[in-house]
Amino acid sequence: MLPITLDLARIRVILAGEGAAARRRLALLDEAGASALEVYARSPAPALAEAAGPRLRRRLPRAAEIARAQVVFLAGLPEPFATKIARLASAAGALVNVEDDRRRSHFHSPAILRRGGLTVAVSTGGRCPGLAALIRRDLERHLGSEWVGRLDEIAALREGWRGAGAEPATIRRWTAAWAERQGWLCR
Repeated sequence: MLPITLDLARIRVILAGEGAAARRRLALLDEAGASALEVYARSPAPALAEAAGPRLRRRLPRAAEIARAQVVFLAGLPEPFATKIARLASAAGALVNVEDDRRRSHFHSPAILRRGGLTVAVSTGGRCPGLAALIRRDLERHLGSEWVGRLDEIAALREGWRGAGAEPATIRRWTAAWAERQGWLCR
């Protein structure tokens, strides 16, 4: 597995599904800033319909819509619809995630902790999502809301250092030294 961070504000995303699984996935995508998101549900629950708003299409995605997507999430979608959409998306070159199905997924979503622009992801490679969630909850105790300001502070310093012509290796050393002096990290 290679952990990466996708800027969902810059790519086309489809979510197709039903029920609580689709609602949870939609909340995750919204939190991640998915701005070019289309949601497909044949019979959406009221909570999903409300959360999706005008992005909701009350049907399954068509082949041409799937072909335009770069990332496709399937959550709570019954068979044979999930298999058909996953195959179409794969054939079109989209990354596919089928909820709770590692075999048909190109990637999985880790347990995520956000503190402003700071994102910490915990993954078990899809083998035990419950354990990843437990570890994320433990990290929440150590990485509180103060990290929003800390990130802003060090990011401003970094921009100044870069503007002054500092090399990346030097910036990494200065960042570590700054965090150490501030006592931000556990030993």
